[in-house]
Amino acid sequence: MSEVILNAEPRATGKKAAKAVRKSGMINGVYYSTGSAAIPIAVHPISMRPIVYTADAKIVKLNVSGASYDCVLKDISFDPVSDKIVHFDLFGVDANALIDVEIPVTLHGLAVGVRDGGVLEHIMHKVRVSCLPKDLPEHIEVDVANLTIAHSIHLSDISIPNVTLIGKPDMVVATVVAPRSEETAAAGAEAPALVAQKGKKPE
Repeated sequence: MSEVILNAEPRATGKKAAKAVRKSGMINGVYYSTGSAAIPIAVHPISMRPIVYTADAKIVKLNVSGASYDCVLKDISFDPVSDKIVHFDLFGVDANALIDVEIPVTLHGLAVGVRDGGVLEHIMHKVRVSCLPKDLPEHIEVDVANLTIAHSIHLSDISIPNVTLIGKPDMVVATVVAPRSEETAAAGAEAPALVAQKGKKPE
C-alpha cells in the first residue's frame, strides 16, 4: 500500500468559516478518529488530486499543526455543477486495528467469451474490505481470462490473504454476455411459438 502526504492547515468551524475557506480557493475537510476530537482542516485542491483521482486506494499521511496522522479517505462531496471537491472526511487508522474501506476493482486478461464474440461487462468497480492497514491492497485485480459467455465471476470467487471482502457472496463482479444480435435472434425464434400458443383454441 503506497502512501500520499497531505499538508493541511487548521481552520475554524461554522458556516462563515467554511465559506471563507471556499472563497480563498481551499477545500474544507475534517480529520477524525476513534476516541479523539475531530480536527477541521483546509487543503489546496492540487494536493487532493493524487488521493481522489487515482485508480488505487492509498494511506494518507496528514500533516497539520506540527502533528502527523495516518488516515484513509472516508467520504468526499463534489459540487453538482462544477464537479469540484467541496468537502472531504479523513479517518485515522491504527496500525493494530482493522479498517473498513472501499478499494477499486480492476479486470485483467482477455476473456475466452470475448474471443468467442461475447461482451465483457465490469459490474463491480469498488468493493468494501476489512483488514489491517499494512494488509490493505491498493486495488483488487480480477483475472477474467477463463470467463466464458453467460458466466460470471462473483465476490465469493475472490480471495485475498488477510483481507475480508464485505458484501453478499453472490454479487457479480464481472460477466460475459452474448452479443445483442444473438440475443435478438433467440428472442425472435421463441416468438412464433408463443404466438401459436396464444392463438390456439381449446378443443
